[in-house]
Amino acid sequence: MEVAKESGCLLSYDPNLRLPLWPSAEEARKQILSIWEKADLIKVSDAELEFLTGSDKIDDESALSLWHPNLKLLLVTLGEHGSRYYTKSFKGSVDAFHVNTVDTTGAGDSFVGALLAKIVDDQSILEDEPRLREVLKFANACGAITTTQKGAIPALPKEEAALKLIKGGS
Repeated sequence: MEVAKESGCLLSYDPNLRLPLWPSAEEARKQILSIWEKADLIKVSDAELEFLTGSDKIDDESALSLWHPNLKLLLVTLGEHGSRYYTKSFKGSVDAFHVNTVDTTGAGDSFVGALLAKIVDDQSILEDEPRLREVLKFANACGAITTTQKGAIPALPKEEAALKLIKGGS
């Protein structure tokens, strides 16, 4: 992480909380937060937001309690309710795409992968709200499509499928 940071890489962090894999909830929280300040971009789910903040509220105040000064983008995914985004200059939400959900495995990974694919070569998107909203709409579409089949890898969409869903096709 240090070498990547020194080289100017964008560090993305998705804690992908799986409590049964940790000795305790306290240890999970401690370890997840131990590298929090190093990330430029953080994505948490609504359940992870509740876990990390200790609050049952999924709102701006709870989300922003996770903000740190070096963060460029904080994302909270809300499943069928879309996603919320927070930057130093603006915040907002992007609606979900409604699909026939079969299996939610991999939806968050698909969302983050789609987002990173769109911003890796042009991080100025993170400072341009209209462009960021378009990228997040694409990421939401990819996450939604991933839920329409069993298995995370086979369900990952091609770009064309996400663009078709955005345009109103299925």
